[in-house]
Amino acid sequence: MAPAEVVLVGAGDIARCDGQDDEATAALLDSIPGTVITLGDNVYGSSTVSPDFNNCYDPSWGRHKARTRPAAGHMEYWSPGAATYWQYFGAAAGDSGKGYYSYDLGGWHIVVLNSGIDVSVGSAEEQWLKDDLAAHPATCTLAYWHVPRFSSVPNDQGVQVLPWVKPLWDDLYAAGAELVLNAHYEVYERFAPQTPDGAAEPGRGIREFIVGTGGMGLNTFTVAPLANSEVRNSGAPGVLELTLRDGGYSWRFIPVSGKTFSDSGSGTCH
Repeated sequence: MAPAEVVLVGAGDIARCDGQDDEATAALLDSIPGTVITLGDNVYGSSTVSPDFNNCYDPSWGRHKARTRPAAGHMEYWSPGAATYWQYFGAAAGDSGKGYYSYDLGGWHIVVLNSGIDVSVGSAEEQWLKDDLAAHPATCTLAYWHVPRFSSVPNDQGVQVLPWVKPLWDDLYAAGAELVLNAHYEVYERFAPQTPDGAAEPGRGIREFIVGTGGMGLNTFTVAPLANSEVRNSGAPGVLELTLRDGGYSWRFIPVSGKTFSDSGSGTCH
């Protein structure tokens, strides 16, 4: 019998060796039970800096490694083939080179996807997602990966709605999924339930959270928010705590010590 209530807690855009905000968000995890999730860009990387999990991630979020189910971001791939990511997390990150996997938690089905590889219609990952959702027709489904479809922070080409991740939304929407969690932009943003095309749909749509607040940095909102954006904050590192119950969920954003922004609410499964 599934437990009546389980907890997911985490964020993305987390660790860097030259900052302390990841230590502050890790301190929040110390007092929150449940499964820790990462939403990609777990460790800072660039064309000249390979993501160093052992020295930059492990001293903070690494103490929760045994209960962590990670997702890969684009920075992981500054290590060729995301090698340091696979070496650090091992089997907990899914099959090496794929980075997509699923698990059940309480009465919920949880899907972890990899936006760092091909997610187009008919790709290996997109076909796997369809098959996985068909094999797990849970009442409540949640998915997380790194790059969001919708964001009120535009990408470096000025785009706020990314077409290339739409196949993931299409499959999740067809299966009646409730929640999508992303990062990539170093802000917190919550959207009202919406269709894959961005139309508000309270009774059936997917609610998206962007939680790029793990400590790596802070972006700002420089343009008008998207239509279904309900809450936005750009100044507080922190983590999102989700309490998953049979038939519903509640959320709570918890800021690091010294910050006051918070957000909370609840919803029901389709």
